Amino acid sequence: MGVPKQKHTKSRRNKRRSHLFLKKKILTICPKCGKLILPHTMCKNCGFYKGKEVVNVLKKLERKEKKKREKEITAKEKEEKETKKKPLTMEELSRK
Repeated sequence: MGVPKQKHTKSRRNKRRSHLFLKKKILTICPKCGKLILPHTMCKNCGFYKGKEVVNVLKKLERKEKKKREKEITAKEKEEKETKKKPLTMEELSRK
């Protein structure tokens, strides 16, 4: 078994270990549900990837969870429709 002939200094040891640090994960926002996900992966909340449904998430849930998730999805869709269709009034224009 190899045994070191001389002591390695702390700085030499630390230079070697400089690449072993943890990197922060970069998260993106799911365009369908708005949850944070890893890039280039399917959303675990809604089951969509690149605008297409890959996995039917509601199929795998129990009754209570399924109802709750359906309500969240419909509420999110209603909010999106209201924000797009609602015209600005004179008061809202003057605030901006």
